[in-house]
Amino acid sequence: MEAGWLMARGVIYVMSTVVPGLVKIGKTQTKAFESRMYQLERNGYNNIAGLKREFAIEVENYDEKESLLDDIFSRSRVYNSELFAIDVDLVIQLLSSFEGVQVFPPIQRESKEETFAKATAERKEHVNAQLIPDGIYCMARKLKKDGGKELKAEMVVEEGRFIIKKGQRISLAEGAGLASSVRAARCANVDVHGIVISDVVFDSPSTAGSFIIGASCNGWVTWKTKEGTFIDSLRA
Repeated sequence: MEAGWLMARGVIYVMSTVVPGLVKIGKTQTKAFESRMYQLERNGYNNIAGLKREFAIEVENYDEKESLLDDIFSRSRVYNSELFAIDVDLVIQLLSSFEGVQVFPPIQRESKEETFAKATAERKEHVNAQLIPDGIYCMARKLKKDGGKELKAEMVVEEGRFIIKKGQRISLAEGAGLASSVRAARCANVDVHGIVISDVVFDSPSTAGSFIIGASCNGWVTWKTKEGTFIDSLRA
């Protein structure tokens, strides 16, 4: 991927993009990691914007390990690029299993073991999400941060995609635990009155729910079927 580095030790990284389900996997020299991240996060890659570093690890024989990733994810690769149509948590799970030194997130924030556990849990969430049949699901929540007003919303499920359609109202308040990717989606797709101005696609019911209420949430006990039962029942 990143051509021209001949040293045996270097960094392999994965970045999310503004396009849900599309990630960039690359490699770079350890000393060039920060400048490479800055360049990609600022300028994008291959006409794709919104790149955000998710995980990076310094390993021995990084050329060989990166080639291994290419082989593993070859069917998901966007032709002639370093982009892959794949679940970012699956990539993180694999990278965090390598022997090496975690470069990002900083080790004081999240250890390699914690990253592996988190990626495993999120991967399980995405696998379970495929059990939800296509259709329309709803939520109704009274939020203290919105003065106790009831917030109603719908989520459309289509072939494993969780879509919040334009025209709905969301809470403008945002909690400290809201994921940065959800914050970015709210910033790009919601007007000053809290109205969604374009359809937004997510990869799990929990991120779709977080987009609506402005805080982290468990989508399995947030969204309901038309019969009024939580979608958690679909996992059982």
